[in-house]
Amino acid sequence: MPISRHLVRKTLLGLLAGGALAASAGAASADVACNRYGECWTVHQRYTTYPRHLGVRFYDDAWRQNHKSHRYHWRADRDDDHGYYSRGRWTPFR
Repeated sequence: MPISRHLVRKTLLGLLAGGALAASAGAASADVACNRYGECWTVHQRYTTYPRHLGVRFYDDAWRQNHKSHRYHWRADRDDDHGYYSRGRWTPFR
């Protein structure tokens, strides 16, 4: 039973598309967390343990590109983002 070129082409295209999808799914993305004082920092996970009085909100990376202004205080990105900034000071989660 001969294999048609059409079937081979569809199979190869399917494998390529699946590989591209798998590669893009593994790409790391970082979000931005900002507190009510206008302090913003990069987070790799949207933690739920921030103190409520800080009013932490999350944004995507595109938001960061559009909001690099004097209104926000961009704090240092940390390798270990298990914590938060409050009035210029980093506090790790306990």
